[in-house]
Amino acid sequence: MIKIHKFAAKVQTAGAAASAGAAATVAAIGKSGRANIVLATGASQFEMIEALIGHEEIDWSRVTAFHLDEYIGMPQTHPASFRRYLQERFVSRLPTLGAFHFIRGDAADLEEELQRIGGLLDKHPIDVMFAGIGENGHLAFNDPPADFTSTVAYKVVDLDERCRRQQFGEGWFATLEEVPLRAISMTVQRIMASKVVILTVPDERKAEAVRGVVEGPVTNACPASILQQHDNCQLFLDGPAASRLTR
Repeated sequence: MIKIHKFAAKVQTAGAAASAGAAATVAAIGKSGRANIVLATGASQFEMIEALIGHEEIDWSRVTAFHLDEYIGMPQTHPASFRRYLQERFVSRLPTLGAFHFIRGDAADLEEELQRIGGLLDKHPIDVMFAGIGENGHLAFNDPPADFTSTVAYKVVDLDERCRRQQFGEGWFATLEEVPLRAISMTVQRIMASKVVILTVPDERKAEAVRGVVEGPVTNACPASILQQHDNCQLFLDGPAASRLTR
């Protein structure tokens, strides 16, 4: 089931999500001596990541991190690169971080890269998943109609037009035509295998997707709706994002 936490402001929402994720990370370290986490990117995660790195109770030297997705053919120097995003906003600010395993979207051999990053994830079962949802209800870059059955760690996916328009609308690209058509994404089943899922979803533009995820049927037409079946998924919303919920 999805447990909903609603706050008036975006900063409060992000802070609460970061606190819940930090507590889950500390608990994982306490149980097994290490924690494996996954971070999402995008405009919706700015404040949450900023708050998360301020949690000094986390022994970051015991944390191994991954990210959800990366554009195919995207060099790390590009402003829209998720590797660049996370290097600048997370990794560079945590000098004691145990490890961060980046997806190399510009690898010459994509199949080899899928095997490499997938093999690493296989060895690090995810304790805490920090994620968001897209305006089209996507989970990572699993756009509708999403594949709910694949059990590989990462796969190549096609990006639909609404997803690409969201990336353009958030200011990552100068034109819609510049937004890549494909990406490497963690699969839905691997996201579902995470022990804890922390969803941070601010802004009114996500409100219709939020309603589908929470109140609609579980369907690959709204990929994040599958989280209704997760044992420990917490959804953190600000007022505008929650504005279309009916219950």
